[in-house]
Amino acid sequence: MEFLIEGITSVTWQQVVMYVIGALLMWLGIKKEYEPSLLIPMGFGAILVNFPSTSVLNQVIEGLGEEGTVAAGIIEWLFEIGIEASEAMPILLFIGIGAMIDFGPLLSNPKMFLFGAGAQFGIFFAIALAALLGFDLKDAAAIGIIGAADGPTSILVSQVLQSTYIGAIAVAAYSYMALVPIIQPAVIKVCTTKKERRIHMEYNPAAVTKRTRILFPIIVTFVVGLIAPQSVSLVGFLMFGNLIRECGVLGTMSDTAQNNLANLVTLLLGITIACSMQAEQFVTVETLLIMGIGLIAFIFDTFAGVMLAKILNLFTKKKINPMVGAAGISAFPMSSRVVQKMAQKEEPGNIILMHAAGANVAGQIASAVAGGLVINIVLSYL
Repeated sequence: MEFLIEGITSVTWQQVVMYVIGALLMWLGIKKEYEPSLLIPMGFGAILVNFPSTSVLNQVIEGLGEEGTVAAGIIEWLFEIGIEASEAMPILLFIGIGAMIDFGPLLSNPKMFLFGAGAQFGIFFAIALAALLGFDLKDAAAIGIIGAADGPTSILVSQVLQSTYIGAIAVAAYSYMALVPIIQPAVIKVCTTKKERRIHMEYNPAAVTKRTRILFPIIVTFVVGLIAPQSVSLVGFLMFGNLIRECGVLGTMSDTAQNNLANLVTLLLGITIACSMQAEQFVTVETLLIMGIGLIAFIFDTFAGVMLAKILNLFTKKKINPMVGAAGISAFPMSSRVVQKMAQKEEPGNIILMHAAGANVAGQIASAVAGGLVINIVLSYL
């Protein structure tokens, strides 16, 4: 079915759907302010790549040479160079993310590492669910990584595993990251009682020395590089960014990584990933399934983190507010802010932000490690 615009061109109904999706993503970014730095470029790019014979994608120009000449389209060229050939964009973004993160709350309360690990349960549940729904192993694994709540990791894993659904995976990952303020409170309220949400937690941070802050990213890189080498590109660049922040002699470079580099790469990544959002690939039943599985993955991430905290409370005298467990997902710092806002709403003056921030940065490390482990397992199996 095609819509004919007289004197201009014809547009398929699938392309019209993509125009609507692009507009919706931009609306969420502009009106609702959900991850605007990603959803606005992604939404605009989705429209650009779905014009008939669009020049932002590679085109064959007939009559030039025996087989015609390929004219490079800017978005497809960026996709081929920055994502398909090298995964450079999502990896470089991790330098900026690492430079933004303060690991102090985590280092002063190391048990928060447990919640970073526990909140990755949604990844493996989603992989199993995707496989049961008929996706092959590499696609199921790539879809499951949506549960990492980490857009760059989702893109990297789906690209390394050569999934055919990279566009749908990226849109699901970033869309649900943006919707964390809606998804997580609903799940948390189902899993906890009002009394549990009012639990106070003392914050008496142990002093974290500058030496510890410098050694931490170096040690983490060594440990991950030896245990899960497939994660080292993600974790290594994340830790490199954090080392720039903490070393104290690269202040200007740290500021550049946090601001200029992160903003530039985010902008380019958002509009570039739209290359995989072409209508004939994106408007499918599989895309709907992926969006559904991604939502389930986010729900189970939150559920697992909350339940882990409740289990730990059975064995500890100092109770943990179960909402802190939900902050173990990788959506930093959004999830920790959501948890603090809920605690403040339940009981004004209840401050659990630093505990939630510790769990949140632990989730950032855990999601990158989980991505590498999934790549390693799948590649060794195939």
